[in-house]
Amino acid sequence: MSKSQFRTQLEGAVSARHSRLNPFTEKWVKGELTRAQLGAWAAQHHQYVSQFPRWCATVYGQCPDPDARDFLLENIIEEESGTKHVDLLIRFAEACGVSRAEVESKQQLPTTRGLTAWCFEMSHQPFHIAAAGLLVGLESQVPGIYQRNLPPLKTHYRFTDHEVEFFAIHIEADEVHGERGYQIVERHCTSPTRQAEAVDAVRQATEMRWQYMSGLYRAFVVKDEM
Repeated sequence: MSKSQFRTQLEGAVSARHSRLNPFTEKWVKGELTRAQLGAWAAQHHQYVSQFPRWCATVYGQCPDPDARDFLLENIIEEESGTKHVDLLIRFAEACGVSRAEVESKQQLPTTRGLTAWCFEMSHQPFHIAAAGLLVGLESQVPGIYQRNLPPLKTHYRFTDHEVEFFAIHIEADEVHGERGYQIVERHCTSPTRQAEAVDAVRQATEMRWQYMSGLYRAFVVKDEM
């Protein structure tokens, strides 16, 4: 089945500023980060992913679509039940030498704060905009980033499969989430105005994630004062 013009616009907005190509990702993939730098990433990333289920819950509360509500609820349950995804991230941080207490108490970089504040605001937008920003603009990026990040963690940095389970589980899960996110947004954006709003939300999301990643690069690689 051929893609709609709107779907092509959404995908183009994601790929135009995809964080899989961010300088911090490039350093990671080339094996040029230390375990301490990877641990610093994990502590900052915790500030983002630990709140994502709550943002999804906010969107769930205003969602008019039963199928989309089911999807959002599945997403929340995957993150929060059993072995929580955030605990897998902390497991990786601990393998980098950063304790759970350090991760959970770490102060946000300004760019991390920018991303989390934007996500909070986006979760309170009308449903089609919130879904575009959070599900397409952010979540659909994850497999592309982690597909690059995961192999060097095992081949270069010498982490075990157990230590990097956080990345492996998100590659598979978020491929499904990302596709359903696209479908939901397409279903709820049937007018030119709504489509334009959705594309703008995706562009904002990719820019916010890019700036977040660039903040990591500046703080932990270049070591600028932030």
